[in-house]
Amino acid sequence: MSDSENEPGRSLADKLNHLFTSMIPAGRGPYSNEEVARAISVDGVPISGSYIWLLRKGQRDNPTLRHVEGMARFFGVPPAYFFDDQVTATVNAELDLLVALRDTQVQHVALRTAGLSHKSLRSINEVIERVRELEGLAPDPGSPDA
Repeated sequence: MSDSENEPGRSLADKLNHLFTSMIPAGRGPYSNEEVARAISVDGVPISGSYIWLLRKGQRDNPTLRHVEGMARFFGVPPAYFFDDQVTATVNAELDLLVALRDTQVQHVALRTAGLSHKSLRSINEVIERVRELEGLAPDPGSPDA
């Protein structure tokens, strides 16, 4: 994820689009506006695909609380995701991990660590952090060195 996705003040459209690009069902492409609208409407909150499109384009930016709750429920995030920058940053960090775990190379590395000692896992983490540094990537915010 780019640094701008964790910056305070991201628009509702940015946040909603990030959910659409991060929460992709296995084995297919992203959800369509119409799919999301149908699923939210089935839960008792009438909303149209065109309204979701307007929200994603930034042409509407003040959905009702019911719409916010419906979108949050659909994507599995707290409603505060859409208006609390701290919640947004926390959820986006979790989404980044989920997106990374979809990568088969990342899965392969993660699966190979099963059964290793805590000391060995710490050594592997140190190597990964060094490689990130060499490639000019930010350190892992969850690492003890960050």
